[in-house]
Parts: sequence; C-alpha cells; structure tokens
Amino acid sequence: MEIPYAELSEEALRGIIEEFVSREGTDYGDREYSLEDKIQHVKRQLESGEVKVFFDSESETCNLIRMN
Repeated sequence: MEIPYAELSEEALRGIIEEFVSREGTDYGDREYSLEDKIQHVKRQLESGEVKVFFDSESETCNLIRMN
C-alpha cells in the first residue's frame, strides 16, 4: 500500500529514509556522501515523485520504491 510521504511525521520519514540509505549495497558511485546528503537526496526524489513510500502489511515494514 502506498503511503504519501507528506502524511508521515518528519521523524517517521527520516527513520524510513535513514534505514533505506544505510542498507548495505546501496550504491552512490565513486563519490562518498554524508548521511545527511543521502537523506536530502532521497527527500528530493520523494518530492519529485521519483520515489514513493510503500507499506507491506504482511511484514509490517516500509520501503522506498523507485518509480519508472
């Protein structure tokens, strides 16, 4: 189920984004980015609609999915 990111509290949204960007295997290329840089990058993608938040009721987890 899609969850509009704007309906989440800032704290909840940040937690979802932090968990996403800290996963092993997340690739940002050769350049190193700070955690805050990565969070801001994902927020911009959410604002543009490039990425959306989805909740899986079976596993009770949230995930960020890139829309193509």
